[in-house]
Amino acid sequence: MIELFFYLLFIYVVIILLFNFKYPSIHWDWDKISTDKIHFPSTFFWGTATAAHQVEGNSINNWSHFENGVKSNGEPNIKDNQKSGIACDHWHRYKEDIQLIKNLGVKHYRFSIEWSKIEPTQGYFNENVFKHYHDLIDELIHQGLTPVITLHHFTHPLWFDKLGGFEKSENISIFIEFSKRVFSEFSEKIKYWCTINEPAVVASQGWFSGIFPPGKQNSQLSAVVLKNLLEAHVQSYYALKHMENGSKVKIGIVKNINQFDPWRRWHITDWLISKFVNRFFNDSSIDFLKTGVFTIRIPGLAWIYHKNKSAVNSMDFFGLNYYSHNLLKSNIFHKDLFTLKYRDNDILTDMPYCIYGEGIYRAIKSVSVLNKPIIITENGIADDRDDRRALYIQRYLFAISKAIKDGYDVRGYYYWSLMDNFEWAFGYDMRFGLYEVDFNTQERKLRNGAKVFVNIVNSKNYKT
Repeated sequence: MIELFFYLLFIYVVIILLFNFKYPSIHWDWDKISTDKIHFPSTFFWGTATAAHQVEGNSINNWSHFENGVKSNGEPNIKDNQKSGIACDHWHRYKEDIQLIKNLGVKHYRFSIEWSKIEPTQGYFNENVFKHYHDLIDELIHQGLTPVITLHHFTHPLWFDKLGGFEKSENISIFIEFSKRVFSEFSEKIKYWCTINEPAVVASQGWFSGIFPPGKQNSQLSAVVLKNLLEAHVQSYYALKHMENGSKVKIGIVKNINQFDPWRRWHITDWLISKFVNRFFNDSSIDFLKTGVFTIRIPGLAWIYHKNKSAVNSMDFFGLNYYSHNLLKSNIFHKDLFTLKYRDNDILTDMPYCIYGEGIYRAIKSVSVLNKPIIITENGIADDRDDRRALYIQRYLFAISKAIKDGYDVRGYYYWSLMDNFEWAFGYDMRFGLYEVDFNTQERKLRNGAKVFVNIVNSKNYKT
């Protein structure tokens, strides 16, 4: 019996050592790093980003419907029962906001088209809304800025939800028709197109944790939705590429990478939980785009296999969203399989997640297996006190510049976000903006912490 114990202990130690060797803990000594010594190619482009529901105001879609609902325990779906309302009133103030973009010195603006406004009822496309977006795009171009469109950024019409939304594969064709209609309208003016924003976030938050619409908690259905969102990207990519101007534009998917690392690196179940969550959130999507095979096999939670070889090379660029990583402590005998933990020396943002500049380097490295140009389509910090924003920007931009120096093909960077906005389930509490917004007066003001970003964008000292 004693021999068996030591034999099993030996096997356990070997497994833990192999995990630690293959997936080392990556932490840089920032006390020895000069974040002033960063350089970007002269061709590197800078931008900022927003999403329609978060800034435009007065949307009637799956999210506005969700904002009026409550969880099973009676608590409101949105923190403190907040509503998006008029948000930043960007719909009416876009000319003012375009001047704010221009004042930053950046040249790109990534924004989303609100499907529920374009197609309020199935098959009816509102020409007045198309005109509004034409006016927005024309003003951007007139001001020397490059508009970048996202077709689906978390929101869609209520009628699409009633048809089952992305739970049903047959509804993908509906999204394709919307995408084609928008593309036919704007493809002569728009060079960069993003299809689906953060499919794993939509699937996990909407159907696993339930904090996004539709507020379900069904892990198998969450995997199905993720598969369908990825398929929607693949099918829309080829549909748009075969249209007029399709060969002239760049089309990509936007994927959030969030590494899940074990809280206790000696603990086997922390490792297993981290591997399972990484498989769902990151690896399944990257593997699908690389090989055409989508698999999630997590006993008792989700089991799915899907194959579409067209997924390989279904992008002209990869849009990488990155904020931080998470440390997971396993709770295998509880309803919640894991809890999030933080190190004593972690600098937390308001979300909360920690400032982890090393992570964006790791993310760039991991998605480089797709052999496509990488654009950082989102990166930013929730910092209401504005006392960590400068540090965050300096560390993450250092990591990106290091990745470029090391040979990774990163073409551009969009800071999230242009201004404070409605941050989904957190309401207006999370302040990501380069510009602070007073939601009583709609006044915008550049934050002191944002000035380091403006300096890097505009200083010749940071260009090679």
